[in-house]
Amino acid sequence: MQPRDPMPMSAATAAVTDVYLFGTCVIDLFMPRAGLDAVRLLEREGVVVHYPRGQSCCGQPAWSSGNPAHAREVALAQMALFPHDWPVIVPSGSCAGMMRHHWPELFAADPVLAEQARRLAGRVHELSEFLLNVLRVRYPAQAQADEDVVLHTSCGARREMGTRAHCVALVDGLPGVRRLEHARESECCGFGGTFCLKHPDISGAMVTDKVAAACATGARRVVSADCGCLLNIGHAARAQEAPLEVEHMASFLWRRANGLAAGEEGA
Repeated sequence: MQPRDPMPMSAATAAVTDVYLFGTCVIDLFMPRAGLDAVRLLEREGVVVHYPRGQSCCGQPAWSSGNPAHAREVALAQMALFPHDWPVIVPSGSCAGMMRHHWPELFAADPVLAEQARRLAGRVHELSEFLLNVLRVRYPAQAQADEDVVLHTSCGARREMGTRAHCVALVDGLPGVRRLEHARESECCGFGGTFCLKHPDISGAMVTDKVAAACATGARRVVSADCGCLLNIGHAARAQEAPLEVEHMASFLWRRANGLAAGEEGA
């Protein structure tokens, strides 16, 4: 499957002063630090970040499970939370893909809601592409140890959002960081939302292969822009007693940009 063509972005991104953050349910429940670090990265560039209360899920679990009615209900509850014409930043390639590409599909039968979904979809940015393309960030060298890392790109980020190149550019632009590659780079980790629950044996085999390939590079850290994948890879690494840590892209960028060691949060 080839990456989708990028959707034209709103003109509001020309001079960004304010953005919304859609934190995602996985970050909210399991990796809140990734959300906080996403805010810190944006504020570091002088952007005011607004986090609407009441946000929950993008609807992807229901959509990928063949339940569009429930996905519409969930998506509709989120759409009302972003009334201003500001970019909506999503620290997840899979959730951003759902919002940008599938929300308009969900409401295709209702012209009014379809137009609302289309307009909102045009303001959705995955965090990495926004940092690179809009804010054009550069992170200077800091006094910290060199690191070897493996970059994992989720299926949604790679094939729907086309943001692997953005993540590669950000990681490769960090002084003291060496990105190592392996033969299973383009393979799914086996998470797939509800896939890992419905097909645990298949999912387990997929992530076992992914962990083994990452470890074979000699790197001891997997960085990804998707928390679902990190949860899956991290759990498998612990189960296998593999010497592999996982870290969200936002947290990794924030840490390296501020000269922090692994585990340090900074101000």
